[in-house]
Amino acid sequence: MVNLYNFDLNLLRVLDALLRTNSTVGAARLVGLSQPAVSAALGRLRHALGDELFFRRGQGLAPTQFAESLETPLRNLLDEMATLLQGPTDFDPSQSDRNFKISGSDFFAEMLMPSLAERLQVVAPAMRVHLVDFVQDSYIHAIEEHDIDFALLPEIDLPDWAESRVMFRSGFSVIARKGHPRFEQAGVKPDAVVPLDLYCDLAHVLFSTQGNSRAIGDAALARIGRERRVVMTMPVFSGVYRAVAGSDLIALLPSAFAKRIAPAANLEVYRLPMRIEITNIIMVWHRRHSASPAHIWLREEVAGLLGAFDETAG
Repeated sequence: MVNLYNFDLNLLRVLDALLRTNSTVGAARLVGLSQPAVSAALGRLRHALGDELFFRRGQGLAPTQFAESLETPLRNLLDEMATLLQGPTDFDPSQSDRNFKISGSDFFAEMLMPSLAERLQVVAPAMRVHLVDFVQDSYIHAIEEHDIDFALLPEIDLPDWAESRVMFRSGFSVIARKGHPRFEQAGVKPDAVVPLDLYCDLAHVLFSTQGNSRAIGDAALARIGRERRVVMTMPVFSGVYRAVAGSDLIALLPSAFAKRIAPAANLEVYRLPMRIEITNIIMVWHRRHSASPAHIWLREEVAGLLGAFDETAG
């Protein structure tokens, strides 16, 4: 058993860097030490913890099972220590060079990132923000395992370590290309309700990261004894609306997104013929970040920008 009072806590930073890079050279770069110093620290870690920790594989290192089991709790511990040592001082975004990763679909590439870039350029010019995409079912895993600061996604059940906040509430709209012959023949004008028979008869393209051919719109139709024809799925929203713009397919999109992209994409936006429940879009983060002043600041900035899309405001 390790005696904490005799254990050099600086070794934990080296272990974390080794787990991140699987390389003594890469770890040395992260912690600001020489490669021989990192190798010596690894030797001390092996002795203290009674495990090989890493073994040589090709040009790099591979962690043992024991080392892998330490990765997530060690990262959580170091994050909590950083927050603790930061103290109660106010966060100054104008001086911050903090690096953030946000996980979300390409919806947020359109609806968040341009306005966030404009805002950060003014108030936090040295801050770096990366939008990364994961399959929706793995977003929560990504927060815990891949250094994601927070994820933006439809509301789901969350594990105990996660905290969340509603960003906005979104409905859905129908999109079709301008001049769609079936809409013109039926005399359906933009922003009008699409007749149910027309909606079910036309072929649909569906947003699905995993190729599922049924989604929230199908459940709503099933409640009234109807179904639609899904002939194509796309893993990104941009693929959905481009397929619609170039064909006679139609699609459901979040209303705010549909209205944003419609003019430039040569699309018209219509109302649904059936009722779909409003969807809560939430921000989810690991509670290890909850008290971080920098994290709190960016969460508030993002919430302020996304709040403009709330369809239930007022």
